[in-house]
Order: sequence, then C-alpha cells, then structure tokens
Amino acid sequence: MHFTASTSFFALLPSLVLAWNSPTYDGYRLIWTDTFAGAGGSLPNTNNWNIIDGNLGVNGELQTYKANPRQVQLSGGQTLQVVPWRDGSSWTSGRIESKYTFTPQAGKRTMAEASLRFGANDPSTKQGMWPAFWLLGDSLRHGNSWPACGELDIMETVNGQLTGYGTAHCDVYPGGICNEPNGRGAGIGFPNQDFQTWRITWDRTASTWQGETITWFLNDRQYHQISGSSIGNQNVWNSLARNPMYFILNMAVGGSWPGYPNGATLDGYGAMMEVAYVALYYSS
Repeated sequence: MHFTASTSFFALLPSLVLAWNSPTYDGYRLIWTDTFAGAGGSLPNTNNWNIIDGNLGVNGELQTYKANPRQVQLSGGQTLQVVPWRDGSSWTSGRIESKYTFTPQAGKRTMAEASLRFGANDPSTKQGMWPAFWLLGDSLRHGNSWPACGELDIMETVNGQLTGYGTAHCDVYPGGICNEPNGRGAGIGFPNQDFQTWRITWDRTASTWQGETITWFLNDRQYHQISGSSIGNQNVWNSLARNPMYFILNMAVGGSWPGYPNGATLDGYGAMMEVAYVALYYSS
C-alpha cells in the first residue's frame, strides 16, 4: 500500500504491547545500549544518534535520508522504525549513526548486537530494499578514507530475501585484503521477518593479534569468522578489531547490490526495518 506525503503517518504506528530491554548475559557487562524509549512518532534520542539528512551519494542508492519522524521514529513501544517512502518518482528513508564510539577491549570479548525485524509486506514487494545494521571505523570522521577506516556489517539483507549477510570491509579499494568492493563475508538464512538477534563478537583474549577473532552470529548461531591471521596485516586488523567504531542503522533504497525498485515495490511500514534495541557488552 502506498501512502502519499499528506497521509497522517502518526496514526499508522503499529500497536505494540511489549516493552523491550537489552538482555543480560552471564560473564558480560552491559556497557552501552539504546532501547528506544519515548513517545511514538518522535525522533530517536539525539544525545545518542546523529540523524542523517540528505543524499550521501554512495552505492548508486536512490533515497534521500530525512531527519524526520516520518522516516525514522520511535514507535511508542520501545522500538525504532526506519521507514522508506516513495513520493512520486523519488524515495526518502532513514539513517542514524551513533555518537557513541567503542574500542573492542584488549584481553576481553566484546559483543555488539541488535534485535531486528522487517515490515510485514510480502518479500515479493521489496525489490530494492536494503536494510542494514553495521559499524564504521571512527577514523572516517577524522580524515581517514573508506575502506581503510574499517567496516563491519553485522546484518544486511536485500530485496526482502530471508538471508542475512555479515561482511568485513578493509584495506584498499579496489581489491586488497578484503577483496573490495565485495568484502569478506558470509550469509545465513533466517526463518521469517519477525525479530531476530544479530551479533558480532571480538575475541581479543589471544596472546597475539594473529590469534584474535571477529565472529558473526544469528540467534547465537555462528555463521562467519575472520581472524588476525586470515587478514595477515596488523594495521588492517587494527582497523577492524583494535580501533574505535560507531553503530549505523539505515534503510537504503536501490543501489549497486539490490538493484532498483520495480512496479511491485511497496513503501511504508510494511517495508520498514524495526529495531528493538542496540547493545554493547564487555566480558567480565
């Protein structure tokens, strides 16, 4: 179903009865979280997030990001909704980037995770949709370039497919250690569009950087891993496992990977990405 810009979108907020909290895990301390509490139809906490406004001109994407509750809003049920909209021939959507940065801890395990679900539209109506939960190296904010800054995609999926991808991007473009622009990645199927937990864990308990690992999980099931030894270059490994990073949540529309929306593509809440929480943990 397509809603025009004049539609009262606040009235369309899904009714939620559950309030979410970040889970606790034996052997881990919760270091930072956002559970997206607040009034329905309001923006997420701007103390925690930069809300992107504009077209970033990357990946051939179509959307213009808006710092507007129509595109990125609290549900009122302790979730965040990132919603793509089609207004005539153009698309708008939402992207937020954490002001908070963290560095995976030496001698410890660090976990970053989120619980995500996708709108109830049939996958056949999601051509061109590209939701993601990911990390960028904070050095990008301080003069470094991509992919040397390091990027870790915790979850991406395209075109409504029930497959999530975890990927590391690093070193140089094109080619390089991470085979850019493809990166070093793997995929895993997920059962439905309802909430799933996507996690990445850094294990820096090894005695050398070569023995350190980064591992991807869906609902506690491991599906991808890289190590210092598989990267084979300490400076590149540092960009992924030893330097500050920040969180990103966004819904891209179109681009080099999914391709572009077609006549069957629907916008609105049925196409959204919904986030129950984002959380970061260090081992005790």
